[in-house]
Amino acid sequence: MAISKELLEILACPKCKGDLRLTEKEDGLICDACRLLYEIRDEIPIMLIDEAKKLD
Repeated sequence: MAISKELLEILACPKCKGDLRLTEKEDGLICDACRLLYEIRDEIPIMLIDEAKKLD
């Protein structure tokens, strides 16, 4: 089950408070401003800055 549209509208990047978008595989959330990927594990977004992966 993917993240609901309503939840995606509420979530914001914990670092810059900007918008997030879902990855194509729906396995993470991307902040384009910070160039960070927040993984989704067991249908739960991991919204910790220290756990985020930097995008190239």
